[in-house]
Amino acid sequence: MSPPPRPLRSHQRQTLGIAMAIARGEASVRDVLAAVTPGGGKSLLPVLMAQALVQAGVVERICWVVPRDTLRLQAEEAFADPAWRTSLGHALSVRAAENLPDPCRGLDGYVTTYQGVAAAPDLHLAEFRRHRYLLVVDEVHHLPALAELDPSLLPPAQALVAAALDEAAGWSRALLPLLECARIRLLLSGTLERADGRGILWLPYRRGPRSGTRQVDLSAPGWAIVGYSRAQALAERAVLPVTFGALDGEARWLDEQRRTVGPHRLRTAFPTQTTRPALFTALRTGFADTLLREALIAARRLRAERRTAHGLPTGAVARGLGKLLVVAPDQINARRYLERIRELLPTGQAETTARIATSDSGDAHETLAAFRLLPEPSILVTVAMAYEGLDAPEVAVVAALTHIRSRPWLEQMVARATRVDPWAGSYDAQQALVFHPDDPFFAHFRERMEVEQGTLARQPRTPQQGRLDLEGRLDAAERNAIVPLESNALALRYATLAPGPDLSARRPELQEAQGELLEPPLLIERRLRAQIGEMVATQVVEDASGLQAPRGQGTYHAYNAALKRALGGKSRAEMSLAELEAAVAWLGRNRISDYLHLLEGDHRYGWAARRRSSEKSELHPGAASCEAP
Repeated sequence: MSPPPRPLRSHQRQTLGIAMAIARGEASVRDVLAAVTPGGGKSLLPVLMAQALVQAGVVERICWVVPRDTLRLQAEEAFADPAWRTSLGHALSVRAAENLPDPCRGLDGYVTTYQGVAAAPDLHLAEFRRHRYLLVVDEVHHLPALAELDPSLLPPAQALVAAALDEAAGWSRALLPLLECARIRLLLSGTLERADGRGILWLPYRRGPRSGTRQVDLSAPGWAIVGYSRAQALAERAVLPVTFGALDGEARWLDEQRRTVGPHRLRTAFPTQTTRPALFTALRTGFADTLLREALIAARRLRAERRTAHGLPTGAVARGLGKLLVVAPDQINARRYLERIRELLPTGQAETTARIATSDSGDAHETLAAFRLLPEPSILVTVAMAYEGLDAPEVAVVAALTHIRSRPWLEQMVARATRVDPWAGSYDAQQALVFHPDDPFFAHFRERMEVEQGTLARQPRTPQQGRLDLEGRLDAAERNAIVPLESNALALRYATLAPGPDLSARRPELQEAQGELLEPPLLIERRLRAQIGEMVATQVVEDASGLQAPRGQGTYHAYNAALKRALGGKSRAEMSLAELEAAVAWLGRNRISDYLHLLEGDHRYGWAARRRSSEKSELHPGAASCEAP
């Protein structure tokens, strides 16, 4: 049974209209900027653009660049989603590619990361020069404008920016040639503002409303701007309203002279010199434990209510019950938070219910996938891996135990809970709940979300002596100087976030449950490669036991080499999806031992061909003369 058709939201209809106008030659547009509120779902926009442009022959292929490896499979899934394939009538597929030649492997495009492009810029540029590409740059705000290419920066500002060049600037340098070569460019972002005040690579700017600022030019020639604000998304019921649970507290610590400081309150009208060390201490002591407990209680209460509403027994595991996302300040405290949560869970459930995904955990990608796609785990602890782009609509509660207070970062984190869960029932029965420390930095972030569009770039300025950083973070020297002693929670208050101004991003979630996704190409390729390896190993064991294979070490590698030659000289890592499927079918019909003669003359494997010929002569006199040349 085919999935039911899905309605397009206003920004998706607008994007499709722009793509069709380009395809018909009615619009002289090469750049499309989609500023869609975080949590609004941008993942369908590349599909809509690609469908119209590929069908019209404007582009031949799609390249989708994402900021981190965990988002590559989600990009594949956007093209593989069966409901959208049915609704839109498209058959396009992309694959998560490594830095190897022919990244598309017979499909319509590929997905890579900023890091992947920076590691092999010439490989990707050569691909763009061979084919007409639609380039999709996801979360483009990660790419800072390059100082030497930004004429609006005065020399002193250029020097400041040049001094601050980092990994992100390296990404910009690597992606700039692809932007220049692409036939059509689609730039996606949930915010048009960078935390460091710099401009964003490639975006058009004009003079801002205040001195020293620039603002994205929404009417720049050659550009089409698609805006989808949080207010619009709420009006269309595409995102959930947000309720904040602000927890006040007080903290004590030792300063750099090892003097006891405090207790000091977190909640003050304005930041003071004690606000940042108080927050630093609170996230590492008893205050954090209290906030974790409040978030866990809220999540378990929600799951119990939904079980009752769905007629499920106590303790039953199912989709749509709601999940808890815990964002920690660092990996050490992430592990501590996980231990604390597991102590509060019933015996026997802790290991499967609560998991951790950090850059130092070997199974982080598998954990993130399970959190997104399975009923369990229902609690995920992370630092930064899951805050941006994580498509897990079941997240209903967030414990924001992070020190970061930049608006773009926190908007992305909050958006993890604002996706409409198609398994949770009606829209009116859902809401996002975010627990956080009640500090003035977070209050400033909420105020900016409610009153600003966030499209400005500011010239970097030399920090003033004693000026407080609205990020709320301590530098390395301050962190090393502070010794947290203790903290405790005082009061919890709730407030609902106002809709905010127009212009900001999100894909529509549905009331009906999503159908099963088609298996993404990358996973199919991995499975087929593993299957081929198992089939080769099986033939080696069978032939050796029947004296049909050369005896000794290295036989498996010799069989793989013979298979490679028999199939045209491509290794499994280089094969396209169709070629891998053909290899599996070939192995089902043929014995590799009959093709070992292809190894003759290769000093690495010639021994196998000679031994095979010799053994067949011993077993069947005269047979050697019948061997194929």
